[in-house]
Amino acid sequence: MDTIGDFCTCIRNAILAGREKVDVPSSNMRKNIAGKLEQYGYIRGYRVVDDGKQGIMRLYLKYGERKTSAIQSIQRVSRPSCRRYIKADQIQDVRSGYGLTIISTNQGVLSGREARKQRSGGEILCEIW
Repeated sequence: MDTIGDFCTCIRNAILAGREKVDVPSSNMRKNIAGKLEQYGYIRGYRVVDDGKQGIMRLYLKYGERKTSAIQSIQRVSRPSCRRYIKADQIQDVRSGYGLTIISTNQGVLSGREARKQRSGGEILCEIW
């Protein structure tokens, strides 16, 4: 089961429906990805609620003045059936620097810019613009 792919799909579906918030099951990887989305201004914030099991993470989506979402596209790059790894010197900008690449490295979940700066490659999780 591809939990990160499900996470991206939940966000994509909530944006298409015009929702202000979306609830997804929580995990440490999803918390780290949500932290990067918040850090780079793609979501307003997130909160994790403990339900006695796995936990529920509520993402607050960000919209502009004309109800245009800050996230135009969110795509899973590396899949369980076809993992995509990249070296630090091969990391490219998404949409000429207007997008964000999220990479899982041995130093944690980093954006493409941070991974390039720290000279750390890893698995490309998703791309957002």
